Amino acid sequence: MSTSLEHLAAVAAAGVPGLAPVAVGPSPDDDADFRSAVVLDAAGRRWRVRSPLSPEASVRLETEHLVLRCFTPAVRSRLPFLVPTAAGSVEDGHLHAFVHSHIEGAPLDIDELARMAAAPDPEHHRHVPSAEPPPTLSVQLGRLLAAIHALPPALVLDADLPGYTAEQCRQRRRVELRRAAATERVPAALLQRWEQVLEDRAVWQFPPRVVHGDLQEDDLLISRGRVRGVTGWTDLHVGDPAGDFAWLLAARDARLAEGVLEAYAAACRRTSFQAPDREPDPHLLDRARLDAELALAQWLVRAVDRGMDALVADAEQMLATLAQDVSRRSATDSGETPDPSAADRVPADRPPGHATAGEPASGQPAARGRAADGGQPVDGQTVDGQTVDGRDRAERSDAGQGRSTTS
Repeated sequence: MSTSLEHLAAVAAAGVPGLAPVAVGPSPDDDADFRSAVVLDAAGRRWRVRSPLSPEASVRLETEHLVLRCFTPAVRSRLPFLVPTAAGSVEDGHLHAFVHSHIEGAPLDIDELARMAAAPDPEHHRHVPSAEPPPTLSVQLGRLLAAIHALPPALVLDADLPGYTAEQCRQRRRVELRRAAATERVPAALLQRWEQVLEDRAVWQFPPRVVHGDLQEDDLLISRGRVRGVTGWTDLHVGDPAGDFAWLLAARDARLAEGVLEAYAAACRRTSFQAPDREPDPHLLDRARLDAELALAQWLVRAVDRGMDALVADAEQMLATLAQDVSRRSATDSGETPDPSAADRVPADRPPGHATAGEPASGQPAARGRAADGGQPVDGQTVDGQTVDGRDRAERSDAGQGRSTTS
């Protein structure tokens, strides 16, 4: 199947009646799964065309196409950002390519976002016609998340998209933890840490909300210091709002997550925020941290299942680094001298126990590759009386998004 820019322009013309391309250029995307381009038509409008490279990627695009059609004008008016508009689709080889409206802006690295949030560029605000200073990037992100989580659940459920209770979210993460433990490659200290959080019932008392489901920096279109649009809507569902915060913990600057949560809480208190409570639950970041750390375990599981020895070694190294970070932080908090190798001396076959959990770790992996409520689905696995679906974004991203940074 051809994926040249000229071919993608022809695909866009075939998918949208009346679209007459006059120019085409590349568009950043996940090169392992898609080929994308931005097409300029004769009327001066821009369109983004995405062509999948595998059946799994095609399913993702079909899901996103369905979700975007659920965003009616009334729903879009509630959001402080733009959402792509589904324009058309066309068969491209044995798969389907999709055309959406193009939104100005480009994604930025997580640490660049943190830098902009801490020190806004005055040039971005020179031409803003307002007496009030524009909101910082942290405030924008907090309001963005609040607006998503305040969407009516009927938007998701009427489209036959997944909905999960708080207990179902917990059980799905337990399945992910068991699969990670079965590899016998995860430091036991991490298994104990995660088990502690999962066993603490107070952590899992939260009202489910509409969530993006796979939010990360690549889904944010930034222009002149403003979040112009949000993409990547393949995993919209009702579930744990903490999953939409997990990606923030990958930043080296911890103030990014703190600032976004503060802005999110302020948005929750506004009367226009139609949510079941007026304050974020106190354990939101605890679950977000668990979600971010389990992303590495999910990466490891996928690599082991596929027999990809190089990726297995990378995942093991990153999990060992995370375990050492946790050990150092725990030793510092208790006033002891940290021993970097202590975590690795715990017997690997020892079942998860009740070690201290929920402490902030300086090394955080990216929360990439989640499905549904943020836990890893296992085909055919029954959880809380329900069969888990098979939409596994970790498989589709080939575990290439795992990372750990130290502050």
